[in-house]
Amino acid sequence: MGGRFVTLAVALLLVGPTAGAATMQQMLEAIRDDTRRTAGYTRVSHINPAVLKAMATVPREEFVPDGARAVAYVNRPLPIGHGQTISQPFIVALMTHLLEPTAESRVLEIGTGSGYQAAVLARVVDTVHTIEIIPELAEDATTRLERLGYDNVEVKVGDGWYGWPEAAPFDAIMVTAVGEDVPEKLVQQLRAGGRLVLPIGNDFDQNLAVVEKAEDGEITMRHVLPVRFVPLTGDH
Repeated sequence: MGGRFVTLAVALLLVGPTAGAATMQQMLEAIRDDTRRTAGYTRVSHINPAVLKAMATVPREEFVPDGARAVAYVNRPLPIGHGQTISQPFIVALMTHLLEPTAESRVLEIGTGSGYQAAVLARVVDTVHTIEIIPELAEDATTRLERLGYDNVEVKVGDGWYGWPEAAPFDAIMVTAVGEDVPEKLVQQLRAGGRLVLPIGNDFDQNLAVVEKAEDGEITMRHVLPVRFVPLTGDH
């Protein structure tokens, strides 16, 4: 197989993680606080209410190991096994917001992990296609999402670098690992007028970016926020 994404990367922001346990409401307040504190970078003064509503209905404790359930709602990333993590709630909210999702959107996610991001997306959009390269994580996420009733999510084991051409085009695409370039295959699978949200950079300098494809096919990109993600690996 070719290159691979290290999935569900951690985004380490310029804001510190909260210590100790937290409630769902405290998580939502932490997201609002981080949104205000980073607005100078992101140009996002508030998160789409539909995204916050989704995050208020998705039981995050179901997507972390049993030993981490007590801290599931703390605004920080948590390990989920296989060397992977579930991302910080603020990053989940911000990246979802930046996709500009609607109830009619078809979304591709690269990096299923435990399925949490897909579950949040599923509460906002029409359908979610999500790719996970680690078979054990993909199997667990599929079982978990089905058990919790997320019937508009389809999980695939595969290399996210190449996207999901059979299901394309997508209204929006999210990538959760950093590379120095925007994957061309993903741009090709983005419909005209769509958005791709992903980290861009190297080991020392990374930015969350929004790539937009205009109706005439022109591609533009803007940096949103300095972040730290797990690197994209493989032969590309």
